[in-house]
Amino acid sequence: MTARGIYRDPVRSSHGHFVKASGLRWLSFMVLTPVPWAGAVKALPVFTLLAPSQRSNLHRGRRHKLLTDWARQGALQLCRWLPDRDIVFVGDSSFAVHELAHAITGRATLISRLRLDANLFAPPPERNARSVGRPAQKGPPLPKLKPCFQIPLRHGTE
Repeated sequence: MTARGIYRDPVRSSHGHFVKASGLRWLSFMVLTPVPWAGAVKALPVFTLLAPSQRSNLHRGRRHKLLTDWARQGALQLCRWLPDRDIVFVGDSSFAVHELAHAITGRATLISRLRLDANLFAPPPERNARSVGRPAQKGPPLPKLKPCFQIPLRHGTE
């Protein structure tokens, strides 16, 4: 297993306890479909990618790609294979990145966990012919999400 790496085990780890596991990192794309004889909707894998570890890529002399780079490539491939379908990609907080969301804009929807205290920014201003210097990577800061999602306390609780 040359593409094996050491990753954080999300099942056995907690906020204060970090557990490492050795293995392969697979990225699976699933399609939700009703299974009549089971009486339920099941997720069936349609596309799976092996995301090699950084050490494995270094050993093989290959450029390392982040998990979000693999996700972007896989998502765009599925959008090409299914051009007339409404596609929704669901991932954990590691997929809440601008590059992935921007790449699939207009082709699919991305649902991911985002921290309420995340720093959010507007898109960078458009450049014109008289713009000098390096292009801006982000625009002005946006308000935090936490005030938008404050849960009011019920009467009698504190």
